[in-house]
Amino acid sequence: MRKRYLMKINKIKTKKLTWIHISKPTQEHIDYLKETYDFHPLDLEDCLVKVQRPQISEYAHYIFFILTFPVYNRKVREMESGEIDFFVGSKFLITISDGTISTIDTFFNEVQTNDFSREKYMSAHPVFLLYEILHRLQNYTFPMLDHISQDIEGIERRIFKGEERKLVVEILHTKRSIVDLRRIMQAHKNIIKKLMSTHTKFFMHDKTNVYFTNILDRTKDIWDLLETLKENINTFQETNESLISYRLNDIMKTLTIISVIMIPATLVASLFGMNINQMPLIDSPIGFYYVLTIILAIILLFFAYFRKKDWL
Repeated sequence: MRKRYLMKINKIKTKKLTWIHISKPTQEHIDYLKETYDFHPLDLEDCLVKVQRPQISEYAHYIFFILTFPVYNRKVREMESGEIDFFVGSKFLITISDGTISTIDTFFNEVQTNDFSREKYMSAHPVFLLYEILHRLQNYTFPMLDHISQDIEGIERRIFKGEERKLVVEILHTKRSIVDLRRIMQAHKNIIKKLMSTHTKFFMHDKTNVYFTNILDRTKDIWDLLETLKENINTFQETNESLISYRLNDIMKTLTIISVIMIPATLVASLFGMNINQMPLIDSPIGFYYVLTIILAIILLFFAYFRKKDWL
């Protein structure tokens, strides 16, 4: 006797295909899938935990794979990982989301409420529906790449305006976002390639490879963009550090020159400050002005020398 479940199962069913979408799965959801479908217990267990590592498993009657996608946390300005699990069979597609990626929820609601979309995406093999989901998830990623690209352009414009120290934090935030995106997206290419190799399964047709090829090409495009963004931010980080180093060296040079100029003047002042009766000019009523003139002359002499050497 089948167990009665209290939770709501989001399901769209047509003559050829059933799509079940679960957001923020609970143990009750997993129990339902375990009873309804013959899925491996380890796959079902993975749906309840944050895997953080894309993977794929093939079985006689279904394919299970996990993909991660970026989610931007505005509060901490950090790129986090959102997980989606897929079960693909000959007549069903099951998607399980951790609730952080709204794109797939929006698409499910569209197919559920719109007859045209339901007819378009659920009247054939589940792979065509899977393609559209992956296509939309990739489109969801591109605006993040564009935003990072705009941040880098902003850094480029500000880098020669004397804001080097302020830009250090901005550069590190941008660099961290790129590193996080690369970590999240780096396994996609291998997963898609393995999906393309499953056309020998009885529920996967040869013609579906055309769709996966398109997804694979877009995955490569995303990775190429990430590589370009990585190279750009590294270049601007090196440029910014060079400018900071140059300005620090310039400041140190100026301070060193000032010290060199002041040392002889300090020496003269110290000599005439010694309490010795035979000190020249000590009894002259204008002796102080003579000493001051000597000190100023030494300073001007050194200043003229450094100017001639183009050190000032």
